[in-house]
Amino acid sequence: MEVEMFTQRTDLTQLNTAVEQIRQTLGSIIVGQKDTIDFLIAGLLADGHVLLEGVPGVAKTLSAKLVAKSIDASFARIQFTPDLMPSDVIGTSVFDPRSASFEYRKGPIFGHIVLVDEINRAPAKTQSALFEVMEERQITVDGHTYLMDEPFMVLATQNPIEQEGTYRLPEAQLDRFLFKIEVKYPTLEEETAILLNQHQYRLDDALNAVKAVLSIEQIKACRAIIKGLHVEPKLIEYVAKITHETRNNKSLYLGASPRASLAMVNGAKAFAAMQGRDFVTPEDIIKVAPPVLSHRIMLSPDREMEGLTPNDIVAQILQKIEVPR
Repeated sequence: MEVEMFTQRTDLTQLNTAVEQIRQTLGSIIVGQKDTIDFLIAGLLADGHVLLEGVPGVAKTLSAKLVAKSIDASFARIQFTPDLMPSDVIGTSVFDPRSASFEYRKGPIFGHIVLVDEINRAPAKTQSALFEVMEERQITVDGHTYLMDEPFMVLATQNPIEQEGTYRLPEAQLDRFLFKIEVKYPTLEEETAILLNQHQYRLDDALNAVKAVLSIEQIKACRAIIKGLHVEPKLIEYVAKITHETRNNKSLYLGASPRASLAMVNGAKAFAAMQGRDFVTPEDIIKVAPPVLSHRIMLSPDREMEGLTPNDIVAQILQKIEVPR
């Protein structure tokens, strides 16, 4: 069997160095969770927002904070609560008696990396404050539009188990997340390592020791490189087939939108670059398909009663569609 050789068209040295530095920074504190770390990095490079879902205590918030600390950019954290108002997120106009006019005071959403902790704790009115800024990278208040500084990334966390005092995220908001990462429990070996690390070192000291390894200009340069990566037409068609199948699958009540196809292509480009390649392979698409699609599709009631999950259906779809070679 002949192995097709590809000529590297894009210099990915700087990007790969930056990715490895972030991996080492996060890996020095977070034990395991390699997929979580990689998807967070891919989301950053692909200019997408990321939703981290998992039970309490599996380092969702810590992972998001470490990503922010590894970048030389502004960081803001918003703790979503049931009494949080939209103005607490995007800011509000305050009357200035000296000038006899209203002055807009920006809210915490005006950061480069914004951590929205427990996003499903706030009611729909407050969650809707994120609609415009997550999609269009701008805020409109009192008829004035304020553009967000680049890079802009929302990292949100939520607990899928606890239902009391939570509000389901609207489909329109879920669709604005590039990835939904399901953060799993650590293995026995990983949990033992966590306990040893906590016993021997103070977490606060380790966090304070984290230094920024990537500048804003470097992020912009990496994103520009990723946008220019090569994707063959047959792989574009493969992505379209996957998304189209979600709309015609009897196990699904709601299929994915074209935004999901764009997310799969952009996510696959990021993972290709992280592997040192300037071209996308079918394996890149297969890797990003579950976190791209799982929050964009809805199971039919009978499949949900059977205990199936969106990832189960995505796996079935990937097995059904022929992989281009």
